[in-house]
Amino acid sequence: MQVSGQKIVVLGTGGTIAGTSATAGDNIGYIAAQVGVEQLLGAVPGFQAFVHGTLVTEQVAQIDSKDMDVDVWRALALRCIHHLADPEVRGLVITHGTDTLEETAWFLQQVVDTCKPVVLTCAMRPATALAPDGPQNLLDALAVAQMPGATGVLVVAAGEIHDALHVQKVHPYRVQAFSSGDAGPVGWVEEGQVRLVQNWPTALAQKALNAIENIAKAPNWPLVEIVMSHAGASGTLVDALVREGVRGIVVACTGNGTIHQVLEAALLRAQAAGVRVVRSTRCPEGQVIPKPGDQLPDARGLSPVKARISLVLDLL
Repeated sequence: MQVSGQKIVVLGTGGTIAGTSATAGDNIGYIAAQVGVEQLLGAVPGFQAFVHGTLVTEQVAQIDSKDMDVDVWRALALRCIHHLADPEVRGLVITHGTDTLEETAWFLQQVVDTCKPVVLTCAMRPATALAPDGPQNLLDALAVAQMPGATGVLVVAAGEIHDALHVQKVHPYRVQAFSSGDAGPVGWVEEGQVRLVQNWPTALAQKALNAIENIAKAPNWPLVEIVMSHAGASGTLVDALVREGVRGIVVACTGNGTIHQVLEAALLRAQAAGVRVVRSTRCPEGQVIPKPGDQLPDARGLSPVKARISLVLDLL
């Protein structure tokens, strides 16, 4: 994993950044994942000046990220491992849709052990928009990927740098759609220069090595689902999932990990039957603070979707 070269690899997976619309002013009626990653880069004015070395592109997938699945995750992780093992590679940039970007970022953070940066970027406007945000996001991602000392899995969008642990999509339309909540961004990209305000995230070493070995060979991943606690919640869905052979359940709880009493009873039955149950919170900021006597473990600060990924990998 030593860095001795200046090669940057850009892996394309589709998303809005590669989307097209029949009308330039249409920012919601577009079709995602229509433009290849090489064509995307070719449309960025002056991107060659931002790359201090060789640029390599590869199309790993071409999907709307709402349809992200384990097969694409497996392929993406293995391609990341392949390129990061090349001592000439300084870092990776991944173009991705916004809908599940936070999940892919956390998945890669769990399974890719690297001292090099893996930078995911995206767009809230399609490539055919009157003012697309993808080109600037790509330039900013390239700047971060080449930053001396940069490491870990990062998300770059709207001039901000977020780590995989805290980043969440918080708005369905605005260009500045991502936030790290009360943790704040790692830094910013300003006129091609990186301004860091937190330390780069650290790799997970042996845990990541074990995880990538398991996902590479596992034909089927364990079934883990998310349920939500809300006013009037029942245990019907939980009971049905247990009958279907679910291996794990993440609960998006109210407040500090609280659960409607009827739903909680069903979850405790599931836990007693051998299903792994983990509590997260619906709140967009903060995390569940455990207390003595808790019967269901908490997600240690992970959002429901990220807690699900960690539980899947743990079960693998």
